[in-house]
Amino acid sequence: MAATRHENDSGIALDLYQVDAFTGRVFGGNPAAVCPLDAWLPDATLQAIAAENNLSETAFFVREDDGFALRWFTPTVEVDLCGHATLATAWVVVHCLGDASSLLRFSTRSGVLTVARDGEALVMDFPARPPVPCEPPPGLLAALGLAGGPLQVLEADDYIVVVEDAAVVASLAPDIRALAGLPNRGVAVTAPGGDVDFVSRWFGPNVGVDEDPVTGSAHTALAPYWSARLGKPRLRARQGGRRQGTLECELAGDRVRLRGQAVVYMQGRIRV
Repeated sequence: MAATRHENDSGIALDLYQVDAFTGRVFGGNPAAVCPLDAWLPDATLQAIAAENNLSETAFFVREDDGFALRWFTPTVEVDLCGHATLATAWVVVHCLGDASSLLRFSTRSGVLTVARDGEALVMDFPARPPVPCEPPPGLLAALGLAGGPLQVLEADDYIVVVEDAAVVASLAPDIRALAGLPNRGVAVTAPGGDVDFVSRWFGPNVGVDEDPVTGSAHTALAPYWSARLGKPRLRARQGGRRQGTLECELAGDRVRLRGQAVVYMQGRIRV
């Protein structure tokens, strides 16, 4: 892999890719920025790049002896786990940088994550985080506009609000300011699907993302819940409001495998 750092009197130029993840077409799925590095830049610089990109996630990676070190930043914070930016990074490594490995290893804040080739798609192997029932924190359901009707509330990294009608999920117009400051990372609202096993939307103003179109990390909790409820280890899921993407989930013990495709929308160079 060629180095992506180019220095001159105007500063450091870095290669940057924008990838639509969990989709087979541009303008679908969830866009992520991917920035290969030959050495880590200061954290403040990484955060500033992510803020400038103004996407839900920017991924930075550095090659190591047995794989890559990978970090993810929203416009405001570094996060412990991000699915769509991991898929986007693996897609860049395979399809743009020409890595022929059948299995990629990424060292992250959530441990070693692997991504395997599977036909035209890639499969990520993440730790499962089964949610547990909980009492909703004050203001959560009102902020979602779900004060009435049958529902269940669980939590893992996020609150998970289960409703029984996919149309309710599609029509959500939450008060994002009211969601900010509630405990936990974010909020997923989910329901049984029609042409898929389940649908969801995810809101995360606490980490600088009002709504994320397709949140891979949220499915480490959503997949165990729906697998147990539907009695099947393999599930097809769709997430998003106006912008949507699809993924396949498979429970394997204490792991969740997330399968999806991606499309490179843009390749360029930034200067810092």
